[in-house]
Amino acid sequence: MPKVAVYNISGTQVGEIELADSVFGIEPNKHVLHDAVVMQLASMRQGTHKVKGRSEVRGGGRKPWKQKGTGRARQGSIRSPQWVGGGTVFGPTPRSYSYKLPKKVRRLAIKSALSTKVLENQIIVLDELAMNAPKTKEFQAMLNNLKVDRKALVVVPEYNDNVALSARNIPSVKLVAADGVNVYDVLRHQKLIITKDAVSKVEEVFA
Repeated sequence: MPKVAVYNISGTQVGEIELADSVFGIEPNKHVLHDAVVMQLASMRQGTHKVKGRSEVRGGGRKPWKQKGTGRARQGSIRSPQWVGGGTVFGPTPRSYSYKLPKKVRRLAIKSALSTKVLENQIIVLDELAMNAPKTKEFQAMLNNLKVDRKALVVVPEYNDNVALSARNIPSVKLVAADGVNVYDVLRHQKLIITKDAVSKVEEVFA
């Protein structure tokens, strides 16, 4: 089992914790990580792109000239695709890009992401993270004490208003509850800061 130090919000080591091998100590599967990130990015797409086909472009209801005898090519509408201002052929229409990977693949991906942070020594375990009032300055002081100067994902056991409000104005920090941990967030943040209670919750779900 991988062992990591446990710190308090003052940056002082207060102990150690053994992380579950089945969640934080597996061999990361890079292919599955890639698949999971692509899936999440696809699900984030709005899919609101839209162009007008020939039936949707305004005008063009009258035949521009008679069918025969003019010497010109026959035309039925000035909104046909070959006309300037005409409709678009096979253009994009609103759609959903989201899809799902099998459950076992998704579980392997999140465990691979968490194990990657352990292997890279980019995980910090806190004994607890609680605040009496929303104070961004206090949250920033905690990051300074922990020597975190890069993008950080902070994982707490459950959503807390005071902690969330304290973190939301710091651009390099994202706060998520333990049940909201996902591959994309874990990989795109250099540091993973997680409380002991959140570790227990994550292990309970994925072990």
